[in-house]
Amino acid sequence: MPCYNFELPASRREFLEKAGSGFGALALAALTGESILQGASTNPAASKIPHRLGNAKSVIWLFMEGGPSHIDLFDPKPLLNKLAGQKLPDSFDRPVTAMGEVNSPLLASKRKWKQHGQGGLWISDWLPNHANIADELCVLRSCVSDGINHAGGVCQMNTGSVFGGRPSLGAWATYGLGTENQSLPGFVVLKDSKSAIVNGVRCWGSGFMPAGYQGVLLEPGEEPIANLNLPNGVSRNRNERKLALLNKINRQHSIGRESNTELEARIRSYELAYRMQAEAPEAIDLSSETKSTRHLYGLDNETTQVYGRQCLMARRLVERGVRFVQLYHGAGSKWDSHSGMEKNHSTLCSQVDQPIVGLITDLKQRGLLDETLVIWGGEFGRTPMSEKGDGRDHNPTGFTMWMAGGGVQGGQTIGATDELGLYATEDKLHVHDIHSTILGLLGLDHTQVVYMHKGRPERVDLNEGHAHPRLVPEA
Repeated sequence: MPCYNFELPASRREFLEKAGSGFGALALAALTGESILQGASTNPAASKIPHRLGNAKSVIWLFMEGGPSHIDLFDPKPLLNKLAGQKLPDSFDRPVTAMGEVNSPLLASKRKWKQHGQGGLWISDWLPNHANIADELCVLRSCVSDGINHAGGVCQMNTGSVFGGRPSLGAWATYGLGTENQSLPGFVVLKDSKSAIVNGVRCWGSGFMPAGYQGVLLEPGEEPIANLNLPNGVSRNRNERKLALLNKINRQHSIGRESNTELEARIRSYELAYRMQAEAPEAIDLSSETKSTRHLYGLDNETTQVYGRQCLMARRLVERGVRFVQLYHGAGSKWDSHSGMEKNHSTLCSQVDQPIVGLITDLKQRGLLDETLVIWGGEFGRTPMSEKGDGRDHNPTGFTMWMAGGGVQGGQTIGATDELGLYATEDKLHVHDIHSTILGLLGLDHTQVVYMHKGRPERVDLNEGHAHPRLVPEA
């Protein structure tokens, strides 16, 4: 018989003193989503403690695919209109562009501009509703990337590299922080049409990380998540028994194959799918929203209802603990405007203006804006030179994005481009800096979010980025 030696406390006070010393482990386990018995979580989506206190708990990224024109939306250039029809002055270096239209005449902007909010942000008449949220926006006018075409630009803006194979920013965020809701994916992607996004799943993939960190695509339409509901004639009890058997077989098969992250991700996807059957239908069902909320997002307007639905769904997802939500507008590079720019941008801006303002307004009303970082932008901007007479080429050398919420001070502009809007000239923000800043706002030190791959420490910024000190002061 084994002999156990228990030291009995002499008094109630001594019992509480000794027992209390271990209560901290219970709180820590609850915060990290880990079991005390297993020591460390094997669940890649388990919630984790950030490196420092960050205001943002979640991210909503409004991705305008194709490259919106910064000089027609947020960065007015009076000199451009003055020199319209002339060639780019000799004082400017000739950029490398996708189409090679560097010697085309400068194209005037037909926009009307006004300053809005206490910070006096310049916003064009293409986005009239944005005037109502000017004091929430931090406009980044000096963004820079390396991708001169859509494949490289979209890939870098999502993964940090113009070449495929690296984890997406959403995967890094989920890797660093996990998710607060184990019944929903930690990283969700929505798009506005059936059109394919440039690079497809690479934009929200996990690269060399375990596949469990990749994003989950929700398709547009009445059934965003395929096969979420049980088939007719299949009871919940029957489905539970089937999934339990399948899980048992998968677990047995995984023994000795632990390095196969695809297999582990497949197992976890089945487990998540089972939990989602209970929670996801409610999360993506917008019928419970009030008439005023639906109107706020533009769901009662044919022009705005598609993106309005996405924005409203994004709010519901972060409200339920989803860490990273990415909303693609213009899937299939529709913001690309090599010709017919007036019609192209007029149509697209009218589709997103009200829904985006509705999202910011709704988040603020619900007390969620301070803990939700909202990002707007595309893979690059547009050139001041014309293309095909009435369009603009790709411009990765200086363009605009904006951030709101998540601890970001609104009503301010960071950085600048030259007098024609071609090159970033002040406070340049490369994609690596943008990614580092986003993680910093989530409370993560980007230099400490490390994944070992083939013996090398890999980071989101490829060891080249810096969190912007005006956005992440402690960086």
